[in-house]
Amino acid sequence: MTQSLEDYLETVSLLDDEGSVRVTDIASRLGVSKPSVLAALRALEGQGFLRHERYRKVTLTGEGRERAERIRERHDMLAAFLRDVLGVSPEAADSDACKMEHCLSAETLEKMRATVGRLAKP
Repeated sequence: MTQSLEDYLETVSLLDDEGSVRVTDIASRLGVSKPSVLAALRALEGQGFLRHERYRKVTLTGEGRERAERIRERHDMLAAFLRDVLGVSPEAADSDACKMEHCLSAETLEKMRATVGRLAKP
């Protein structure tokens, strides 16, 4: 899955937590055009991660929900590392986590996760 499609899937998941998911909501959240959203939704639907009927709501499949959860966990862990370990502001940590979540190796992510976990323990 491309970085862009991961961003779309993560956004669908976040919007789903807030209520129903519409193409206009995704476009607004990501700052992209509706045709761009529709192209991404077609790709994600083709991979079995969601369902979307024209002019209807977007629905995650079970597989899509699981994949989105892994993406969100990675994002949240990176933001926590940046905030709690490095002292980065919450806004910058969230923005930087979005950029970093796609390019770090599994090894680096695991080491960061372990560091965040050690700090969270009393």
